Amino acid sequence: MSRRGLLIILSSPSGAGKSTLAKRLRAWDNTIRFSVSATTREPRLGEVDGQDYHFIDEAAFKRMVADREMLEHAHVFGNFYGSPLGPVQEAIEQGCDVLFDIDWQGAQQIKNSVLGQSVMSVFILPPSIVELRRRLVGRGQDDEAVIAKRMRKSWDEISRWSEYDYVLVNDDLEKTDERLKTIIEATRMARVQQPDLQDHARALQQEFEESQ
Repeated sequence: MSRRGLLIILSSPSGAGKSTLAKRLRAWDNTIRFSVSATTREPRLGEVDGQDYHFIDEAAFKRMVADREMLEHAHVFGNFYGSPLGPVQEAIEQGCDVLFDIDWQGAQQIKNSVLGQSVMSVFILPPSIVELRRRLVGRGQDDEAVIAKRMRKSWDEISRWSEYDYVLVNDDLEKTDERLKTIIEATRMARVQQPDLQDHARALQQEFEESQ
């Protein structure tokens, strides 16, 4: 029997490990598609348009929002980010899972969207605030002012943990990775993800009645 694709949402404060976990998931199952976000920010060194992000200008972004072509969108650190709806809807109808690496605002918008029934949301917590800051500093990408800003935003993110279906504390990457895979495998088998079950149940009922 076929199944409907999942919208797998991963959220966490910056530095808690969701991007690393997202990469591991796609290596584990290469049928999982990554939702490539659109953004108005400038590309960073090494980023590829259409692979890391769809880099578009603000006017084009706002047109997509007005035309309801964004599944979710947000304004973060002076730039717009959003998930184009079309590719996501097409993927889940084909039975493919779509992975989102987004914040709590985007997660809420997707949960409340027309595709909300197919959402599986997971929040990744850091083992401690000290460790979270250590990871941000260790990246070597931001100066102290930006790190301080990210740390303030981190608590806003962490305070939303209870709004998610599943919550994992990433104190051990290998264990967190395995737990995440287990959650996905179980959720794929949920009744709402298997549209052919109703027809199968009807066929069983007919077979039973004919056998009496």
